[in-house]
Amino acid sequence: MEHSDLVSEMAQVEHLTTQERLHLARRRRMQQLKLWQQREKEWARARAKREKSNKRNIFFNDSVMRLLARGVTPDATNEDGLTALHQCCIDNNEAMMRLLLDHGANVNAEDSEKWTPLHAAATCGNLNLVRILIQRGANLLAVNGDGNMPYDICEEERTLDAIESEMAARGVTQRLIDETRAATEMAMFRDIADMVQGGMDLDEPRDSQGATLLHIASANGYIKVVEYLLEHRASTDVVDHDMWQPVHAAACWGHVSEHRASTDVVDHDMWQPVHAAACWGHESEHRA
Repeated sequence: MEHSDLVSEMAQVEHLTTQERLHLARRRRMQQLKLWQQREKEWARARAKREKSNKRNIFFNDSVMRLLARGVTPDATNEDGLTALHQCCIDNNEAMMRLLLDHGANVNAEDSEKWTPLHAAATCGNLNLVRILIQRGANLLAVNGDGNMPYDICEEERTLDAIESEMAARGVTQRLIDETRAATEMAMFRDIADMVQGGMDLDEPRDSQGATLLHIASANGYIKVVEYLLEHRASTDVVDHDMWQPVHAAACWGHVSEHRASTDVVDHDMWQPVHAAACWGHESEHRA
């Protein structure tokens, strides 16, 4: 969701409970995942209008089989990084899923938010697809961009039980879960250490929104990375395109207590970190 949309919606979100906010976040993600399906339907309708009425219909599965037979990769993505396998998990299309997997589709493909097909199937509660993905080697401990594993975002009881039972059967411990979640932070820490040794600018924007390494680490709650950046004089005053300093990002995701920066700064909407935190229910974490 765009920052401007968050600002306009803040009044409504402030009155939601934490659980309601979690449901809202999941609904937004599912809406994003559904966009591709809608685009595909619109494209199919436009194509049908262009075709002559006497041409025979071709079943979608047959079309895909022909494309695969011609060497088209089953891992092609749309602009959000979604593969056809992701879409099968959203649509609960078992036949197409099996077809794609049989032709070498990557069972652990990640979209732009690092969601794997198993994340999508789990959050949609598609039990049969979850079982197939697990049988085909899906990573039960895959961590998406929000720091969630598939079991974290599964609300359907039988589907959750299937995932957790498989985790138990494989001897997955809480220690392994914690270490896996921390792996991304440690990789970032190592990369930054290499940058420091190479004399690179730590305040250079790293994405299209102008976020720096400190913005990214603060938003994710990477305490060790934040401390390392501050020790090596990364700026706490640099702003992204929304005029957010790293402390805004930390507050929005509930990590402001970890950040040694002023909590009085404002962005171009006159938001202080307290407002960013309140939007997502973290205001209690930075009260004086």
